[in-house]
Amino acid sequence: MKKSTVQRMLGSFLTMLIVSLGISAQVDVARRTTAVTYPLDQQVLLQFRGTTRFPRMKGDAKIKRTSRNGTEVEVSVSKMPRPFELGAGYATYVLWAISPDGQADNLGEIKRRGFFEFDSKISVTTPLQTFALIITAEPHFLVKRPSQTIMLENLNPYTLSGRQVATTSAVQYFGNSSDYFRDPRTPEIAELDYSRTPSTILQAKQAIALARFAGAERDAATELSEAETQLQNAENGWRAGRQEEQVDITARQSISTAVKAENTAQVRKAARDKRNEQLRADAETRRAEEKITDAQNQAADLRDELNRERRARELAERDGQNYLNQIRDLRDENGRLREELGRIKLEIENVRVKAEQAEAAKVAESEARARDARIAKLKAAETQLMTALKKYGVVSKIENAIVLVLPETYWQSARSSTFAMQSDGKLTAIAELLANNPDYTIAIESHTDDTGTASALEALTETRAQRIAEKFESLGVAEDRIKAKGYGGTLPAIPNATGAKKAQNRRVNIILDLKI
Repeated sequence: MKKSTVQRMLGSFLTMLIVSLGISAQVDVARRTTAVTYPLDQQVLLQFRGTTRFPRMKGDAKIKRTSRNGTEVEVSVSKMPRPFELGAGYATYVLWAISPDGQADNLGEIKRRGFFEFDSKISVTTPLQTFALIITAEPHFLVKRPSQTIMLENLNPYTLSGRQVATTSAVQYFGNSSDYFRDPRTPEIAELDYSRTPSTILQAKQAIALARFAGAERDAATELSEAETQLQNAENGWRAGRQEEQVDITARQSISTAVKAENTAQVRKAARDKRNEQLRADAETRRAEEKITDAQNQAADLRDELNRERRARELAERDGQNYLNQIRDLRDENGRLREELGRIKLEIENVRVKAEQAEAAKVAESEARARDARIAKLKAAETQLMTALKKYGVVSKIENAIVLVLPETYWQSARSSTFAMQSDGKLTAIAELLANNPDYTIAIESHTDDTGTASALEALTETRAQRIAEKFESLGVAEDRIKAKGYGGTLPAIPNATGAKKAQNRRVNIILDLKI
């Protein structure tokens, strides 16, 4: 008995550790999963896989489309962690159907069984014919879209008869990106609360918190107050020892009312925002009308000014007649001046061309000095960079390039493309050095020994090179700086004569070259 208790506590601790390490692994980006088109009157089987955050969880499903409008789904799950371990805001699990267009359909709540990791089942019907199945952790069972905490996703389908089932492999859906799960007002669920308090009461608390987060205190105060009263009645009934079914009904009423308060608050806030937008539009209209009035006044002023200009032009034309005689006398003088002006323009053009040439030479000289200074600065820092890189492999200088050779110890085995546990910190440090030295291009060249077929060795080294490139890019190194390629066993550093020499040939060269 004591051994069993210790095992459960150890399993719980490991689950919490995995969750805490992966709590930021899923970000607000589109996820992809496989949708299945279920044939009529034929049972299809599915296996589920835990996401990268929850690899220990398992599940399977039996699905049968019994009519043109109904598909029966029976899901069994195991090793489900306690929702409160996932962080503030999570109180239960929900099964979702994701259609090929990304629409998420809440199929129902997966109820907990026990206090530690638990197994559970759910049987539901959906009108969809083509869909993927996922399981998420949620604040309550009436949520309208899945959270970003994806627990399980379905794999490809199979049948006992071996008949092929059509699938769609590019279904995308977005998790709920609400700030509710990061808001300090989100209620925490303690281990003691989880072990003693009915699940629906915990969900009701989260539903009310979500309503408050949506602004129900301002925009749906009546509904929010009703939900809080129903929650209080459920808690009083539970503490008074009333029947579990009656407590559950009251708590679920509180959840439903809180969801109504949340929706009402969102609708009223949207209406208020729309009214404010209309007020802003009206103000803009008034300002536009004022501008039109100002423009009309300016047009009147311009017409008056135009009349004055016409009168002035008439006077000028009359005065111009008096100057015609003087113009005749000046024509000869103008001809002489025109010739002089042409000569001066030619001299000015020659001076301008010479000035431009001198300026261009000055700019070119300045750019050359700046480039030489930059190269000199980079060369001066090169020794420091090479010294820093020596912590992670053999560093050498080949012509103008710095070459860092990573040994095979960065991989789990001689033919593995999975990083060894101790290599993560080293690759992170290397990536930081590369990100802080953006003037170098990065060539990642992966090599191995000659044991095996050429195609397999090339595929292995290509995968290794790409894995390191992806690692660097994820840590801030610009993608356009990196080129990754695998050479298989075609370029050994030394002959593959012994096991030790083969080990030296299983290497990755990271070549840094200055962008001049």
